[in-house]
Amino acid sequence: MPGLVHALGPSSREELINHFERLDARDRGLRFGHAVSSDRLRTYIEGIDFDRDTVFGVRDDDGSLCGVTHLACWPDAAEIGLSVLPAHRGKGLAQAMFDRAVLRARNRGTIELFMHCLAENGAMMHIARKAGMKVVVEHTEGDAYLELPPPDAFSLGQEMVQGQLVLLDWALRARLLQPAR
Repeated sequence: MPGLVHALGPSSREELINHFERLDARDRGLRFGHAVSSDRLRTYIEGIDFDRDTVFGVRDDDGSLCGVTHLACWPDAAEIGLSVLPAHRGKGLAQAMFDRAVLRARNRGTIELFMHCLAENGAMMHIARKAGMKVVVEHTEGDAYLELPPPDAFSLGQEMVQGQLVLLDWALRARLLQPAR
């Protein structure tokens, strides 16, 4: 069973490249809206500003990233993009990562969250509509917008608890993976 959604840092850049390179050309096209070469992918990942943005990941039992979400942030708005490896789809990972990113954006004071994807990306369109995003489809592309409420004590506490659950999950996994004495 995959782990919980957790924040990644600059030291995860190589893991991010490995994750995206495990997507086939069609899936990369769905994630980025166009074909992305390995060189272009590396440039994208090297350009992520981890002080401004948040990147979330979900790890498989073997510790590799099976899902990634990039929440690109500006003062009042944020854009979300996410991907899940084919073997891990249909298990709610994309929805969990989306929800975690929405919570982070809200708690940072973001007013509007948006997402751009190809109109054929049914999974992302489903998540957007389920979240109540305003979806506009023109030709082959779709844009979705969601106005976020301001943070409150509950949303801040919810994010704190999720962070603590990740630490507990890691501690339990480390304990279970230790050889018996």
